Amino acid sequence: MPRRILPLLMLAGLLLTGCATTSTDPTEGLSAAELYAKAKERLDAGNYSKAIDYYETLESRYPFGDYATQAQLDVAYAYYRDNEPESALAAADRFIKLHPRHPAVDYAYYLKGLVNFGLKKSIMDKFYTRDLADYDKSIMQQSYDDFAILVKRFPDSPYAEDAIKRMVFLRNQLARAEIKVAEFYLERHAPVAAANRARTVVESYQGSDSVRRALEIMVLAYRRLQLDDLARDAERVLRLNYGDQAIGELATAAGDS
Repeated sequence: MPRRILPLLMLAGLLLTGCATTSTDPTEGLSAAELYAKAKERLDAGNYSKAIDYYETLESRYPFGDYATQAQLDVAYAYYRDNEPESALAAADRFIKLHPRHPAVDYAYYLKGLVNFGLKKSIMDKFYTRDLADYDKSIMQQSYDDFAILVKRFPDSPYAEDAIKRMVFLRNQLARAEIKVAEFYLERHAPVAAANRARTVVESYQGSDSVRRALEIMVLAYRRLQLDDLARDAERVLRLNYGDQAIGELATAAGDS
């Protein structure tokens, strides 16, 4: 064999060897327990994208068993912390569908509530503070519904107490969102629409901190419509719940406007 061919063959062998070593999968040969441990380690360290990779690798290689089941739930949380709400919701829904009787399914419902609760935030919040009542009402309602399912189905869940607190908060925000719309209509001389929105607060959000303002709007709107009986009824409920002072303050505010 000519001497000049030998170096070429040696170079080709080295290249093949190099390709074989660089293509090695670092997770190859790891057991389900080892993959889960690595995923948990990345999750605890805040490396959520890498944790997601490990969880998904675990499930693809070992689709059955306790580690795969736990990975399906943990990956939902990892997506949530990695600011991927759609993927987090999809993973939580998948876990609920596959394991409706799992001991940790209550956490999946709780996590859905947290994800939707967090969707109120936007990039603009980094520049100025927004009133939460200005956010998409449907998202707040979905979060409320997720927490409500948890509380109803799993009243003894360790997440129920926090869910209830968030529900109270969301309920107040939903009521305030209705009040903002009612006030908008009142300012635009649309008393019928204003009264309807305010009545929704009184009927659907009893106990919220917006009921008083809803009653005030009803009184003002009905007066503008010359519906004196309805105005007196609203005024009576306002006085019964908030005292004569509320009527005096309403009269003062109406006189100033």
